[in-house]
Amino acid sequence: MTPTIKDVAAHAGFSIATVSRAINAPHTVNPVTLARVREAIDALKFRPNPLGRQLRGERSRLIGVVLPTLANPVFAECLQGIDDLASAQGFRLMLMTTQYDADRERHAIETLRAQRVEGLILTVADADTHPLLDELDADGPLYVLMHNDTKRRPSVSADNHQAAYDGVRMLIAHGHRRILMLAGTLAASDRARQRHAGYALAMQQAGLTPAPALEIDFNAEELAPAVLAHLTHGPQRPTALFCSNDLLAMVVMRGLRRARMRVPQDMSILGFDGLAVSELLAPPLASIGTPNAEIGRAAWQRLMARIGGHYVGPLAHTLPHDLRMGGTVAAIAHAPLAAHGRDAQNAGSETSGGMRGGSSGKAGGRNVDLA
Repeated sequence: MTPTIKDVAAHAGFSIATVSRAINAPHTVNPVTLARVREAIDALKFRPNPLGRQLRGERSRLIGVVLPTLANPVFAECLQGIDDLASAQGFRLMLMTTQYDADRERHAIETLRAQRVEGLILTVADADTHPLLDELDADGPLYVLMHNDTKRRPSVSADNHQAAYDGVRMLIAHGHRRILMLAGTLAASDRARQRHAGYALAMQQAGLTPAPALEIDFNAEELAPAVLAHLTHGPQRPTALFCSNDLLAMVVMRGLRRARMRVPQDMSILGFDGLAVSELLAPPLASIGTPNAEIGRAAWQRLMARIGGHYVGPLAHTLPHDLRMGGTVAAIAHAPLAAHGRDAQNAGSETSGGMRGGSSGKAGGRNVDLA
């Protein structure tokens, strides 16, 4: 009996879809998987139908892109960097967004695999422990992560931990001792968790007690009254806020203005992303800048090298960040740092104050999507 592709799949221990990709688009399949499929083909003396292979074997020249959102200009800038090179090289892009939802993430990746994309550029919630990335490593197609700062996977990113550390050290150098970080839901973004870890390390090394991140709901056109009161009242209120992205920093600036607090005279604010639009604010937003379009271009170049089989180098590629001072950070007068250890501890305990998650940390309105 003539062996079929189903027999090859059973012999190799892979799905029919994986065997089909190995036959028709071998450049999209993990080399170990490809070797096992070819061994099964040789063992069974399987011969693909030449006409069918010719019809199916044309390269799709289609690349899948999976992003959390396009509402955040960070990802729009990355996409522009990708598209510039894709268009020049004759590729088409198929884009899907996930809204920071794990189920939508899986659906997007499976949909793109079914479209026989030659490769994927992804931003996911948790790169180190994502089970679907393990499947892609085994079965393909080849992929590169973008803005996921991980050493375990092919990735292009800024160093989120170091960037946050540098930014918070700058706030401390300006005399701030009670510094609070605001972020979206930490469970939905490994980038935000890495930035909080950098914040915490900078505080600890300065002899200060870091507070848990104040998690603001993604649906936040403005700050909830309870959150705003928490930030603006009390003897141990923070004097500086580190926001996990620039969009959130803009929401905070708007809320403080409505509370008749001056930025930076009454409260300093530091964002993260270095969005061009943040320079149009009054005052311009101080921010940790990341080269988003360059990250997109580097992710594309790395994916093309992987598909072409000529990529050599480390899995992770880290691009530099920079501090953009803007006009939202001001120095405050303080006694020597060690004299404020108790104040810092009070700030750490008070700023956690039951404000993480829950209705007290949320506000209605349009989406403010957080990198």
